[in-house]
Amino acid sequence: MNFKSDNEAPAHPRIIQALIEVNEGFASAYAADGSSMALDTAFSEVFETECRVLPIATGTAANCVSLAELSPPWGAVVCHRQAHIHNDEGGAPEFYTHGAKLAPLAGDYARLHAADVAAFVDAAGVHGVHNVKPSVVSITQATECGTVYRPEEIAALAEVAHQRGLYLHMDGARFANAVAWLDCRPAEITWQAGVDVLSFGATKNGAMTAEAIVVFGKPEWLEGMERRRKRGGHLLSKMRYVSAQLLAML
Repeated sequence: MNFKSDNEAPAHPRIIQALIEVNEGFASAYAADGSSMALDTAFSEVFETECRVLPIATGTAANCVSLAELSPPWGAVVCHRQAHIHNDEGGAPEFYTHGAKLAPLAGDYARLHAADVAAFVDAAGVHGVHNVKPSVVSITQATECGTVYRPEEIAALAEVAHQRGLYLHMDGARFANAVAWLDCRPAEITWQAGVDVLSFGATKNGAMTAEAIVVFGKPEWLEGMERRRKRGGHLLSKMRYVSAQLLAML
């Protein structure tokens, strides 16, 4: 048994079968194929609410395209100091947001706490335009330490964020692991708890290369995200191979 990294694991047989099946014949390009067009409905059924979904190839791209839509260049993304976006994405969040600052905070077992986020955000605007303006809170579920946020903990963070005009983003690279451990419905730890955007991970849970940006309740964000996906080089011409993996994972 190899416990080094789930990134080194093989793809699940269902993924390989889905790729074989979607490989039959021709299909429209650039996410206009049948598999990509089916994602909104499929994810909406799983999450029990209307979702808008953008397939994308990597988790870094999913996080960064999301954060670039949610934060202006003069903004700040509040995250844990062990967050993947802070330690493992090579400056990509700052690059995609055109300079938004990551604001890492401490917290036990790689989790943010609502009181700490509130204190930071409330103190951040003391010097007006001389400070960056907090715009997003980003949490990881499951965290980089393998811990999880319970629904009430996410809801507390969402309340702090929304009351102060911030959005709540979730890096769900290992989202399925959190759902399994908490024995909950996906809705309970996302939109029902106040999450605005989810980076839905599939690669670390058996896919070959497939992630998705899932938007809850703000369809107007889609155009900006679609353009950032294209401009950032992540709109694959044969997106059906990514989307087919996502459908097979649900």
